[in-house]
Amino acid sequence: MIVLHPVLEIYPADDFDLWPIAEIEQFGFLPLSGELSPAEVGTAVMRIAGCNDIDPDGDRPPRPADALGSFLHGLLTFDDLFAAGGLRVTDESTGVVFLPGCCDGLEDWRDWHTFVDEGGLLGFGHDPVSPVAERFGHAVRLTVNAEQNDSPVIELSVTELRRLLAGAERDLAEFLALAADWARRYLPDHYGPVTAALARVLDLPTPATPS
Repeated sequence: MIVLHPVLEIYPADDFDLWPIAEIEQFGFLPLSGELSPAEVGTAVMRIAGCNDIDPDGDRPPRPADALGSFLHGLLTFDDLFAAGGLRVTDESTGVVFLPGCCDGLEDWRDWHTFVDEGGLLGFGHDPVSPVAERFGHAVRLTVNAEQNDSPVIELSVTELRRLLAGAERDLAEFLALAADWARRYLPDHYGPVTAALARVLDLPTPATPS
């Protein structure tokens, strides 16, 4: 059985105390879905905000003085947001795992739809690890590392990949709804802008605000 999950790459978060986060394996991947605990959602939001925690330049306003506002500043002011991760594909029958590469980002997950529709080659990284997706007619081959001649691969049909991508979109939409509820509880003063920013990085509609 082949499964696909949208994932965030998690880096160490030493001494983070702006909101509760979960203990997750460092340099691992956190699958996003509507099944996450509040602490796991907090970890995901922390990671997405951290990916965009870059000193302002150009026309962006200066950082706020407070720690929370400063940490969220990039997430709330960048036009183009980034989230380390992407789509992880696992062939449970063989144990082969196709991971996001160094040039991949969760914000680009819809590129998979373009790849499925138009074919060709979709690359996610470069030497020393280069994950590559290729379409051959009605078949798709996912090569874990194109730098290796004997790299493990996952092969599936275009129809199956479309089904898996639809599931990934549901997972992301359910995570976004969960994150909106989380933001309302843990970041009430920033709820609207944070929710809108998360929707932009996931390339999804912003959830409706409860009346």
